[in-house]
Amino acid sequence: MVHAYTINPTNFPAAKIGNVGQIVNLALPLAMTGAGLIFLTVTLKAAFDILRNGDNPDALKKAYGSITTAVIGLIIVIASFLVVQLIGVALKTSILPK
Repeated sequence: MVHAYTINPTNFPAAKIGNVGQIVNLALPLAMTGAGLIFLTVTLKAAFDILRNGDNPDALKKAYGSITTAVIGLIIVIASFLVVQLIGVALKTSILPK
């Protein structure tokens, strides 16, 4: 015996996703938040390493390198966010929530 169910947004939440823009609307804010938290964690760890290893030049160089890498990563994330917004403007669609 075969049972057929009607899929609608009330009993099947995945049916609310109708196009790629809605997927980006769900995923991009989560990715931006995650990137911000990773940036904060790496920066705080490097700051504590600087405080803890003030007399060790190799450890200081490594901590400063971690901060530099974190800042470069944050710049890349912000640039990708802006590129997605520009693509939305070029396609004349609302990719991101306002």
